[in-house]
Amino acid sequence: MFSRIFGKPKQETNALATLDKLNETLEMLEKKEKVLIKKAAAEVEKAKEFTRAKNKRAAIQCLKRKRLYEQQVEQLGNFQLRIHDQMIMLEGAKATTETVDALRTGASAMKAMQKATNIDDVDKTMDEINEQTENMKQIQEALSAPIGAAADFDEDELEAELEELEGAELEEQLLQPATTAPAAPVQAPAGPQRNRPTPKRTAEEDELAALQAEMAL
Repeated sequence: MFSRIFGKPKQETNALATLDKLNETLEMLEKKEKVLIKKAAAEVEKAKEFTRAKNKRAAIQCLKRKRLYEQQVEQLGNFQLRIHDQMIMLEGAKATTETVDALRTGASAMKAMQKATNIDDVDKTMDEINEQTENMKQIQEALSAPIGAAADFDEDELEAELEELEGAELEEQLLQPATTAPAAPVQAPAGPQRNRPTPKRTAEEDELAALQAEMAL
Protein backbone atom coordinates (compact mmCIF):
# COMPACT_ATOMS: atom_id res chain seq x y z
CA MET A 1 0.00 0.00 0.00
CA PHE A 2 2.77 2.44 0.91
CA SER A 3 4.55 1.66 -2.35
CA ARG A 4 1.38 2.60 -4.22
CA ILE A 5 0.90 5.80 -2.23
CA PHE A 6 4.50 7.03 -2.20
CA GLY A 7 5.62 5.62 -5.55
CA LYS A 8 8.37 3.09 -6.20
CA PRO A 9 11.63 4.26 -4.61
CA LYS A 10 13.67 1.35 -6.03
CA GLN A 11 12.80 2.22 -9.62
CA GLU A 12 13.51 5.90 -8.94
CA THR A 13 16.89 4.99 -7.45
CA ASN A 14 17.73 2.85 -10.48
CA ALA A 15 16.83 5.70 -12.82
CA LEU A 16 19.01 8.16 -10.90
CA ALA A 17 21.90 5.69 -10.83
CA THR A 18 21.60 5.15 -14.59
CA LEU A 19 21.64 8.90 -15.22
CA ASP A 20 24.73 9.27 -13.05
CA LYS A 21 26.45 6.47 -14.98
CA LEU A 22 25.60 8.08 -18.30
CA ASN A 23 26.96 11.40 -17.07
CA GLU A 24 30.22 9.77 -16.02
CA THR A 25 30.55 8.06 -19.40
CA LEU A 26 29.83 11.33 -21.17
CA GLU A 27 32.54 13.13 -19.20
CA MET A 28 35.02 10.34 -19.98
CA LEU A 29 34.28 10.56 -23.72
CA GLU A 30 34.68 14.33 -23.69
CA LYS A 31 38.09 14.05 -21.99
CA LYS A 32 39.20 11.38 -24.47
CA GLU A 33 38.01 13.54 -27.36
CA LYS A 34 40.15 16.46 -26.13
CA VAL A 35 43.20 14.19 -25.91
CA LEU A 36 42.69 12.91 -29.48
CA ILE A 37 42.26 16.47 -30.78
CA LYS A 38 45.58 17.42 -29.18
CA LYS A 39 47.28 14.35 -30.69
CA ALA A 40 45.89 15.22 -34.14
CA ALA A 41 47.22 18.79 -33.79
CA ALA A 42 50.62 17.42 -32.72
CA GLU A 43 50.78 15.19 -35.82
CA VAL A 44 50.12 18.24 -37.97
CA GLU A 45 53.04 20.06 -36.37
CA LYS A 46 55.28 17.01 -36.91
CA ALA A 47 54.23 16.83 -40.56
CA LYS A 48 55.22 20.48 -40.98
CA GLU A 49 58.63 19.81 -39.45
CA PHE A 50 59.24 16.78 -41.70
CA THR A 51 58.13 18.82 -44.69
CA ARG A 52 60.67 21.52 -43.87
CA ALA A 53 63.29 18.75 -43.49
CA LYS A 54 62.37 17.40 -46.93
CA ASN A 55 61.26 14.10 -45.31
CA LYS A 56 58.14 13.55 -47.35
CA ARG A 57 57.60 9.95 -46.24
CA ALA A 58 57.59 10.82 -42.52
CA ALA A 59 55.29 13.79 -43.15
CA ILE A 60 52.77 11.53 -44.90
CA GLN A 61 52.85 9.10 -41.98
CA CYS A 62 52.06 11.97 -39.61
CA LEU A 63 49.09 12.99 -41.75
CA LYS A 64 47.82 9.40 -41.75
CA ARG A 65 47.94 9.25 -37.96
CA LYS A 66 46.15 12.62 -37.87
CA ARG A 67 43.38 11.16 -40.01
CA LEU A 68 43.06 8.19 -37.68
CA TYR A 69 42.81 10.50 -34.67
CA GLU A 70 40.16 12.57 -36.46
CA GLN A 71 38.17 9.42 -37.21
CA GLN A 72 38.27 8.48 -33.54
CA VAL A 73 37.16 12.02 -32.59
CA GLU A 74 34.23 11.72 -34.95
CA GLN A 75 33.36 8.33 -33.51
CA LEU A 76 33.50 9.70 -29.97
CA GLY A 77 31.20 12.53 -31.07
CA ASN A 78 28.66 9.96 -32.26
CA PHE A 79 28.96 8.12 -28.95
CA GLN A 80 28.31 11.35 -27.05
CA LEU A 81 25.29 12.09 -29.21
CA ARG A 82 23.85 8.65 -28.45
CA ILE A 83 24.45 9.10 -24.74
CA HIS A 84 22.73 12.50 -24.82
CA ASP A 85 19.80 10.92 -26.63
CA GLN A 86 19.66 8.10 -24.06
CA MET A 87 19.75 10.60 -21.18
CA ILE A 88 16.93 12.65 -22.67
CA MET A 89 14.79 9.55 -23.18
CA LEU A 90 15.54 8.31 -19.67
CA GLU A 91 14.69 11.68 -18.11
CA GLY A 92 11.45 11.76 -20.10
CA ALA A 93 10.59 8.23 -18.99
CA LYS A 94 11.40 9.18 -15.40
CA ALA A 95 9.09 12.20 -15.61
CA THR A 96 6.36 10.02 -17.13
CA THR A 97 6.76 7.42 -14.38
CA GLU A 98 6.60 10.09 -11.67
CA THR A 99 3.48 11.55 -13.26
CA VAL A 100 1.79 8.14 -13.42
CA ASP A 101 2.78 7.42 -9.80
CA ALA A 102 1.34 10.77 -8.72
CA LEU A 103 -1.91 10.07 -10.55
CA ARG A 104 -2.01 6.57 -9.05
CA THR A 105 -1.47 8.07 -5.59
CA GLY A 106 -4.31 10.52 -6.12
CA ALA A 107 -6.62 7.76 -7.34
CA SER A 108 -5.74 5.59 -4.33
CA ALA A 109 -6.39 8.47 -1.93
CA MET A 110 -9.70 9.22 -3.61
CA LYS A 111 -10.69 5.57 -3.43
CA ALA A 112 -9.79 5.43 0.26
CA MET A 113 -11.87 8.53 0.98
CA GLN A 114 -14.80 7.08 -0.92
CA LYS A 115 -14.59 3.92 1.15
CA ALA A 116 -14.53 5.99 4.33
CA THR A 117 -17.55 7.98 3.16
CA ASN A 118 -20.51 5.70 2.42
CA ILE A 119 -23.37 7.07 0.35
CA ASP A 120 -25.86 5.67 2.87
CA ASP A 121 -24.10 7.56 5.65
CA VAL A 122 -24.29 10.74 3.59
CA ASP A 123 -28.02 10.28 3.00
CA LYS A 124 -28.56 9.59 6.69
CA THR A 125 -26.61 12.67 7.68
CA MET A 126 -28.58 14.86 5.26
CA ASP A 127 -31.86 13.48 6.61
CA GLU A 128 -30.77 14.32 10.15
CA ILE A 129 -29.80 17.84 9.09
CA ASN A 130 -33.17 18.36 7.38
CA GLU A 131 -35.01 17.02 10.40
CA GLN A 132 -33.13 19.30 12.79
CA THR A 133 -33.74 22.26 10.48
CA GLU A 134 -37.48 21.55 10.39
CA ASN A 135 -37.61 21.19 14.18
CA MET A 136 -35.83 24.49 14.64
CA LYS A 137 -38.23 26.15 12.20
CA GLN A 138 -41.22 24.86 14.18
CA ILE A 139 -39.69 26.08 17.43
CA GLN A 140 -39.09 29.56 15.99
CA GLU A 141 -42.67 29.70 14.66
CA ALA A 142 -44.03 28.67 18.07
CA LEU A 143 -41.98 31.34 19.82
CA SER A 144 -43.04 34.07 17.38
CA ALA A 145 -46.79 33.21 17.52
CA PRO A 146 -48.92 35.85 19.40
CA ILE A 147 -50.35 34.83 22.74
CA GLY A 148 -53.05 36.25 25.08
CA ALA A 149 -55.26 39.11 23.85
CA ALA A 150 -53.01 39.75 20.86
CA ALA A 151 -53.83 36.30 19.49
CA ASP A 152 -57.51 37.33 19.04
CA PHE A 153 -56.73 40.28 16.78
CA ASP A 154 -57.70 39.85 13.15
CA GLU A 155 -54.83 40.88 10.94
CA ASP A 156 -57.17 41.64 8.00
CA GLU A 157 -59.28 43.98 10.13
CA LEU A 158 -56.17 45.77 11.37
CA GLU A 159 -54.94 46.19 7.80
CA ALA A 160 -58.33 47.59 6.73
CA GLU A 161 -58.38 50.02 9.65
CA LEU A 162 -54.89 51.19 8.80
CA GLU A 163 -55.92 51.80 5.18
CA GLU A 164 -58.91 53.89 6.36
CA LEU A 165 -56.62 56.00 8.54
CA GLU A 166 -54.23 56.56 5.68
CA GLY A 167 -57.11 57.52 3.34
CA ALA A 168 -58.57 59.99 5.90
CA GLU A 169 -55.13 61.55 6.41
CA LEU A 170 -54.67 61.97 2.68
CA GLU A 171 -58.16 63.48 2.25
CA GLU A 172 -57.53 65.95 5.08
CA GLN A 173 -54.30 67.05 3.45
CA LEU A 174 -56.07 67.62 0.12
CA LEU A 175 -58.95 69.65 1.69
CA GLN A 176 -56.67 71.84 3.79
CA PRO A 177 -56.56 75.39 2.20
CA ALA A 178 -53.25 76.62 1.04
CA THR A 179 -51.75 79.24 3.34
CA THR A 180 -51.16 82.65 1.74
CA ALA A 181 -48.75 85.25 2.86
CA PRO A 182 -50.32 88.35 4.49
CA ALA A 183 -50.64 91.31 2.17
CA ALA A 184 -48.15 94.01 2.79
CA PRO A 185 -49.68 97.24 4.05
CA VAL A 186 -50.03 99.96 1.43
CA GLN A 187 -47.99 102.92 2.41
CA ALA A 188 -49.11 106.36 1.43
CA PRO A 189 -46.68 108.33 -0.61
CA ALA A 190 -44.37 110.49 1.42
CA GLY A 191 -44.93 114.17 1.47
CA PRO A 192 -46.65 116.91 3.46
CA GLN A 193 -50.21 116.04 4.45
CA ARG A 194 -52.88 118.64 4.56
CA ASN A 195 -55.15 118.98 7.60
CA ARG A 196 -58.71 118.25 6.62
CA PRO A 197 -61.17 120.87 7.93
CA THR A 198 -63.50 119.64 10.68
CA PRO A 199 -67.12 119.90 9.52
CA LYS A 200 -69.25 122.28 11.55
CA ARG A 201 -72.19 120.87 13.58
CA THR A 202 -75.66 122.29 13.06
CA ALA A 203 -77.94 123.51 15.82
CA GLU A 204 -80.14 120.45 15.57
CA GLU A 205 -77.12 118.18 16.00
CA ASP A 206 -76.12 120.14 19.09
CA GLU A 207 -79.57 119.78 20.64
CA LEU A 208 -79.61 116.02 19.84
CA ALA A 209 -76.25 115.53 21.52
CA ALA A 210 -77.39 117.40 24.62
CA LEU A 211 -80.55 115.28 24.81
CA GLN A 212 -78.55 112.01 24.59
CA ALA A 213 -76.30 113.25 27.37
CA GLU A 214 -79.23 113.91 29.64
CA MET A 215 -80.77 110.55 28.95
CA ALA A 216 -77.47 108.89 29.84
CA LEU A 217 -77.49 110.62 33.21
